[in-house]
Amino acid sequence: MILDDIVGVKKKELEIRKESKPLRDIVDELSRIDEFKIRNFKGALINDNISIIGEIKRASPSKGIIDRKFQFEGICSTYETLDIDAVSVLTEQHYFKGKDEYLKKAKEFISKPLLRKDFIVDEYQVYESKLLGADAVLLIVRILKENLGKFYKIASSIGLQCIVEVHNKSELDIALKIEPEIIGINNRNLENFTVDLKNTENLIKYIPEHTAVVSESGIKTSVDFKYIKSLPINGVLIGEGLMKKVYDIESIKKFIDSVKNG
Repeated sequence: MILDDIVGVKKKELEIRKESKPLRDIVDELSRIDEFKIRNFKGALINDNISIIGEIKRASPSKGIIDRKFQFEGICSTYETLDIDAVSVLTEQHYFKGKDEYLKKAKEFISKPLLRKDFIVDEYQVYESKLLGADAVLLIVRILKENLGKFYKIASSIGLQCIVEVHNKSELDIALKIEPEIIGINNRNLENFTVDLKNTENLIKYIPEHTAVVSESGIKTSVDFKYIKSLPINGVLIGEGLMKKVYDIESIKKFIDSVKNG
């Protein structure tokens, strides 16, 4: 199972991180951070049009290397100028070729709210995310299960918002127990990485109207966008679709316009 492998690697990485920088040191640094630097991630999703979360992603287990150039500062500059509402930054190292430093640098170049996209398995990562500059974190129900509420409370207590990610009805039932402000419906099955856009339609009917909903993964073509926009969602998360056009500014602007207005 791909997700089990990712989680296993992540836990081993965390053992090393905790030895080099204990949680108490992170908490001490956080006590000196200006709370007003946190940007409103949910606020960026609530507007009259569909919101776009653009993703900075170098690779994935299903596609391999997506961007061999990966000119990070250039990508950040492009995302800052685009008509997108928030940015997701992959920091997972082994499978997605991300780095924590990408999130720190993105905070310098991008004024929009930032999501730390990683596989959170330990409360250490929640505190760490804020220290790295995240405004929001991804909490995957498939990983956290009944511990979801604990992690959600920790994130909220330090000013971070959360996208609570689900893939099926049983995961959604767990998510709804904590009444999250934002739910992400992943169209990609994290066990085998297959994609089905119908997943958003199948699950959204169970989600309360006051909850912001983001459709994630597999949204690439004009047909995909037309279908997804027909659903009562607030936003879409687009990774590969933007990354493959990121060095052609005119092409990527047309792409964004087709999503927003097509």
